[in-house]
Amino acid sequence: MTKSSLLASDRRIEQAKKLILEAVLDHQQQLKGIRPPDPALKHSYDALIASFNQARGGNLYFPYIGSGFGSGPLVELMDGSVKYDMISGIGVHYLGHCNTALIMSSLDAALSDTIMQGHLQQNGDVVQLCELLIRASGMDHCFLTSSGAMANENALKIAFQKQFPANRILAFEHCFAGRTLALAQITDKPAFREGLPSNIIVDYIPFYDHQKPEESIYRSTQALKNHLARYPKQHAVFIAELVQGEGGFFPGTREFFQSLMQIAKDNGITILIDEVQTFGRTPSLFAFQHFGLEKYADIVTIGKLSQVCATLFKKELKPRPFLLSQTFTSSTAAIRAAKVIIETLLSDGFFGPTGKINTVHQAFVSHFESISKQYPGLISGPYGIGAMIAFTPFDGETKRTAQFAQDLFQAGVVTFIAGSNPTRIRFLPPVGALTTEDIDNVMKIVEKTLTGRQ
Repeated sequence: MTKSSLLASDRRIEQAKKLILEAVLDHQQQLKGIRPPDPALKHSYDALIASFNQARGGNLYFPYIGSGFGSGPLVELMDGSVKYDMISGIGVHYLGHCNTALIMSSLDAALSDTIMQGHLQQNGDVVQLCELLIRASGMDHCFLTSSGAMANENALKIAFQKQFPANRILAFEHCFAGRTLALAQITDKPAFREGLPSNIIVDYIPFYDHQKPEESIYRSTQALKNHLARYPKQHAVFIAELVQGEGGFFPGTREFFQSLMQIAKDNGITILIDEVQTFGRTPSLFAFQHFGLEKYADIVTIGKLSQVCATLFKKELKPRPFLLSQTFTSSTAAIRAAKVIIETLLSDGFFGPTGKINTVHQAFVSHFESISKQYPGLISGPYGIGAMIAFTPFDGETKRTAQFAQDLFQAGVVTFIAGSNPTRIRFLPPVGALTTEDIDNVMKIVEKTLTGRQ
């Protein structure tokens, strides 16, 4: 038995963890709902926000600095306010705030020697996490990394090396791939790459239009064929979000993706499925599994709710030595948390037609349909799939929608925007912590904010 195992089982450690857990649960009992800011903290909080804005060289989207405490979907800010978190750090806090299982895994991580694991020093928990993801995905290999952007960067490197000298990329219109120099060139938002040099070549394909399904499939396949004819044997990789996130929470269909991916396969093009946002949010663990695209997926990237991000790939794409490396894989706390989260998802009834994800989705849909019926024209939607939910308030004009997000924040619900023309409000709710009562409370605030009945 290793010394590490002996330390972990020491009764003093177990007693200390038990006391910490009791303390957390006791204090969480005091967070029962939203709470306005404490007037006594206003001056110091405003000064803190101003100081941070100055330090980072730009203003925060919301005046949000957390206190480091919360309870499930509720999060406390340093001004003493408590809010419903329906964006989860853009999809990170899937099991909610101060989840006790994650607190326990973090305490275990604190006793595990290294803060950051990386290229030259990785512990056994990295092996366990990689094997878990390989089993769950059906892929052959797993390379962990610290961000979704790096997961996509590594995926592109694998694809380019495999397909050399082909150097063009196929992507969907309105896609979001990340904010690195390379990924900003793929992300279909020119403002995200203003002033940046162009270093890769991207050809865009229209995404699925649910209002014109047959026409949409024809239009997109023709666009793909045109790119392939114009640049024969020059495309290395087709990167695809199966549900567009930043683009406005638009899902495609199995028939749509199969039509395109079969053409790509027939032309020897590597298919990269970007699941940094969809992982764990559809009725299957992976969106490519939900859409039945297993035979097309060559590389799959995950992130956000997984804490540690990953590039999963088939053995045929195994890179040559030295292509992939990094100082940090991630923190030991994140690695252990990832394992807890994924095991919870797989064992605790999240998936399938009656799973937690669909149940939460239908509860939100019911509320949005009620608002639409009671106030015709006030909203459109909801849109999305599973734990990706969006709606368009008013006319979807960007400034008005952004202001509505700020109004919701002040009223006690943290959301975010997505898409343009129209711009939508999006939810990435902490499915693992939400109750029906929480959803009812959130939607009462949304309705009051929409109608001005504060």
